[in-house]
Amino acid sequence: MSEQTKCPQCGSENIYEDGNLWICPECGHEWSAFAADAGEASNEPTEHVIKDANGNVLQDGDTVVVIKDLKIKGSSSVVKVGTKVKNIRLADAGDGHDISCKIDGFGAMNLKSEFVKKA
Repeated sequence: MSEQTKCPQCGSENIYEDGNLWICPECGHEWSAFAADAGEASNEPTEHVIKDANGNVLQDGDTVVVIKDLKIKGSSSVVKVGTKVKNIRLADAGDGHDISCKIDGFGAMNLKSEFVKKA
């Protein structure tokens, strides 16, 4: 079993081992020591899966529906609940905005997948 040094969720170095689990007292995250060893053994890049608010896997070209009023930064406009967004493109942005799309009446913008559901 390898020696862990950081929590995979919050990055804290204050972790401890309890039986087969590693535990982070700062964020409460628990993970299996065996899963960590298996992850180190696999050198294959893992594909990032983007899911909607209900846990459905999203793909390029899907149609989604906005589930929350979204304020548009730098504008007084709001994307209303129930707005249908067609032909999305998945992007791996570092800021959490993982959907690129065009919304009728608003133009091109990026959305977070946690505020949409698959139509």
